[in-house]
Amino acid sequence: MIFQLDLSVADLLLLLPEIFLTLWLSLLLSLDFSLKRMTHQQLAYLSIAGLAVTGLILLGFDQAGTTGALFKNMFVLDRMAIVFKLIIVGATVLVLFMSMDYVQDFKFFRGEYYVMVVMSALGMMFMVSSNDLLSVFVTLEFSTFGFYVLVAYLRDDQRSSEAGLKFFILGVFAAGLLAYGISLVYGETGTLIFSEMTSTPGSYGLAIGYILIFAALGFKIGAVPFHAWIPDTYQGAPTPVTAFLSIAPKAAALAILIRMFYVSLASFKPMWALLFVVASIFSMTYGNIVAIAQKNIKRLLAYSGIAQIGNIMIGLAAGTKQGSDAIMFFLLTYLFANLGAFAVIIAVSRVIKSDEIEDYNGLNRRSPFLAAAMLLFLLSLAGVPPLAGFIGKIYLFIAAMKEELYTLLIVGLINIVISMYYYLIVVKKMYINEPTDPSPIRASMPIKVAVYVGIAGTVVLGVYPGPFIDWAVSASLMFSNIAGPTAAASLLSGR
Repeated sequence: MIFQLDLSVADLLLLLPEIFLTLWLSLLLSLDFSLKRMTHQQLAYLSIAGLAVTGLILLGFDQAGTTGALFKNMFVLDRMAIVFKLIIVGATVLVLFMSMDYVQDFKFFRGEYYVMVVMSALGMMFMVSSNDLLSVFVTLEFSTFGFYVLVAYLRDDQRSSEAGLKFFILGVFAAGLLAYGISLVYGETGTLIFSEMTSTPGSYGLAIGYILIFAALGFKIGAVPFHAWIPDTYQGAPTPVTAFLSIAPKAAALAILIRMFYVSLASFKPMWALLFVVASIFSMTYGNIVAIAQKNIKRLLAYSGIAQIGNIMIGLAAGTKQGSDAIMFFLLTYLFANLGAFAVIIAVSRVIKSDEIEDYNGLNRRSPFLAAAMLLFLLSLAGVPPLAGFIGKIYLFIAAMKEELYTLLIVGLINIVISMYYYLIVVKKMYINEPTDPSPIRASMPIKVAVYVGIAGTVVLGVYPGPFIDWAVSASLMFSNIAGPTAAASLLSGR
């Protein structure tokens, strides 16, 4: 068999965002190596500029309706891929703004930090365009490699080294699960392309293969029971890296889950929908209950993130086009609220030198701006109207309601009440408790940019969600044929 690579200019156009970002990444590395007087802030702004151009290219593709496939359908560019790539690019830009102050405390390798962040973003952009299992494996490991380094970046911090080691060991274990699952699926189907697996009859080998793949991707999104790495990694990693981990890899892995289950396993929807129902219930309940006992703000947001993944899997459990629409819109709301909360944490921790919730006592007196911003972000994460998180959760619940997943809806509503409790614990400390140190806390301009963007996104998506919902709806038109109640729906509705 001879594989002939024949790419035209039109084909290369589909890869333009990735090609440009790869060249920009090489430029950043060269400048950091050759220009010793270049500061890390200059490299940060250059990284942001490159990502901004990449985002503009993607927006141009979205407006022009540019779509296509490359490499025997291994790489696809459709509107869903564009939406997820824009989420990844936007999250990376906010993380770079949040990193500028934090990187000043690094003794070594300041410039390399930005290179690793952009490299991870590039890997995730390739990942969301993967249309076969082999490219999923390669791009997932490519993006994860950068995180292996970033999590353990604080070499003199024992917690960072421990977090990096745990993340690496469990990451390698997840890679092994993914490789073994891919081998089983390939053995049963004879193909690696998602769209070519649709007519494959079910078998035990195929089921085990897909369960292993789900377990590996479940590790990336932090769903129960694949969540063990999250609390320690979130607490030990540099806070901007924690913020990056909380949204970008999850978006990339969710894109793969949607594409794989909605395309290659559409005929087996009654079976995999029940898998997502169970994972959603356990993730929401476990994450919210354990979050109550946390004393560290980063660990609290870690368990909150596990619960939010449970919310997202409500859309996957619905298994319909509206479910995929709701997932994309919810990710947008989660991006602004979660990254905004981490931006506040960075600003506060640089002054008080602590991430303990107890040290947030009287934050309103020390910095009314940061306290108000944190209040807004926490309320959005809890799902309080009229903020973005409320609309996102309502959209997910509607998708589940149309599939008659009533038990899942009840569990979701109960968990919203539980989450309100621990979010309000933080609010109480900020606004009611007296500060141990009344000195003011001032945020730098890059942090203020990240916080203001988070506030704007949280408010606008809550008050005026229409255009963004329409954008998500148009991005998943290829799933319009997936509908109808599932076996999971019948089981959970008591019929």
